[in-house]
Amino acid sequence: MADIEIGTAKRGRRAYSFDDIAIVPSRRTRDPEEVSTAWQIDAYRFELPVIAAPMDSVMSPETAIALGRHGGLGVLDLEGLWTRYDNPEKLLDEVAGLDGPLATKRLQEIYSEPIKAELITARLQQVRESGVTVAAALSPQRTKQFADVVVDAGVDLFVIRGTTVSAEHVSGHTEPLNLKEFIYELDVPVIVGGCATYQAALHLMRTGAAGVLVGFGGGAAHTTRSVLGIAVPMASAVADVAAARRDYLDESGGRYVHVIADGSIGRSGDIAKAIACGADAVMIGSPFARAVEAPGRGYHWGAEAWHPELPRGARVDIGTVGDLESVLFGPSSVPDGTMNLIGALRRAMATTGYTDLKEFQRVEVVVG
Repeated sequence: MADIEIGTAKRGRRAYSFDDIAIVPSRRTRDPEEVSTAWQIDAYRFELPVIAAPMDSVMSPETAIALGRHGGLGVLDLEGLWTRYDNPEKLLDEVAGLDGPLATKRLQEIYSEPIKAELITARLQQVRESGVTVAAALSPQRTKQFADVVVDAGVDLFVIRGTTVSAEHVSGHTEPLNLKEFIYELDVPVIVGGCATYQAALHLMRTGAAGVLVGFGGGAAHTTRSVLGIAVPMASAVADVAAARRDYLDESGGRYVHVIADGSIGRSGDIAKAIACGADAVMIGSPFARAVEAPGRGYHWGAEAWHPELPRGARVDIGTVGDLESVLFGPSSVPDGTMNLIGALRRAMATTGYTDLKEFQRVEVVVG
């Protein structure tokens, strides 16, 4: 694709967001009930291609269990309130009641409490005892410190998630996490990200990761674009990383790395577009934060919101629309794509004639 001249000294590639593209119907249609939305990563099969983002406004041990029983995957944030406090419910009530200008400062204070290894063990064992797949996330900075605790507690899928994660992090102050060495020595599959370019994704795939998260600066509660000036439109990012997956499949002699879109997925149509661009599954936050069971009480925030030095997120009021089951399967009482996410995905696949997610990745899209 030809670069666009921004000015005499700078050129840039045109990139597209999910809002910029649309899925094209085909000559064949199907019954939505005959469509499969199942996917599998490593030994773990899920009936729904949705992963709940590891955010305190989205996932508690209870909501992770509930989503797992519905066929999805909930990821617990091991640097959140549930591993800092024995009973964070009162703090979650407080966060929901904060005045806007005071929210960031108070979040920074609340999250200054140290993470406790025994609480990591307790929360993961609670999820494990329910019988659902256990997934938990740490940032790259905390991974070495708590990895043994997490594995010993019985995690099934280990998620290393940051605003951006590089296989070539350089630091003159601390020894960076060697992803390739870490993943090789670990006994459980690892999902790592985010990344937003072909080359960065290819490097992460070469570390041995089972899946890569795609996205930078696009979440509903993120302000990364305005604070750092960095963001990549998601349709182009997912398509670029899907190309890296294809090339790595050839390079590795058949090793398939799953692509998981993580960011800018607020409505059901975004899920369909992410898969159409090449994603195997999506990681979403705000749609689940709108469920009445969500620990955020109608508010939504991520780890960037309480960064002690440079917050790049906000606590946002998104309200609630219904319980988790209706968010996933309906019936929907709103016409904006925030409920019945799976029903909408099934209908999009059926309208274009596809029966499973891998086939649906081949659907035609247009720039509108």
